[in-house]
Amino acid sequence: MSLSKSKALAGAALLAAVGLTSCSGKDQFPPICPSLALLADTADLTSYKSGGSDITDLLLDARITAVPATCTRGSDTLVKTVMHVDVAVQRGPANPSRTATVPIFVAVMDGETIVDRQDYTLNATFDSNVDRTRVSSSDITLNIPTSRDKTAAAYKIYIGFNLTPEQLALNRKRGPR
Repeated sequence: MSLSKSKALAGAALLAAVGLTSCSGKDQFPPICPSLALLADTADLTSYKSGGSDITDLLLDARITAVPATCTRGSDTLVKTVMHVDVAVQRGPANPSRTATVPIFVAVMDGETIVDRQDYTLNATFDSNVDRTRVSSSDITLNIPTSRDKTAAAYKIYIGFNLTPEQLALNRKRGPR
């Protein structure tokens, strides 16, 4: 066998081996992930004591600051998305408590259809003489169904605060901050 022919066979064997190894491991390539969206109308939470709307009536002001997430293959038919929600919280002058409760939601949408919606509560504790803090949710795990015809990219994950109608109207009136 000539030297050039043996190099060609060795090269072909190497390409075949690389091709097989790249297809064999299910974790070889990262999965396509669903997109994350922070709903602008629900990204802020401002709460006043009953009947108030002045700064002296402010109980709580909170803002979602980050939603770090990762995607891995859960199985051949699932993509596992793990995230947490980071929130900046400010205690208002009308709040005598050193704690605050912040309600959030995570919803998975397939087009216009809600596939899954989960509500969570974050608890903020303010140190003495401190009116601002940051809190993070524990890990939130979502298993997104996939198939040959539908990847996880077909889904969208929305995150926001659970708001009263009055809080939502205030956010829409003042716009995103």
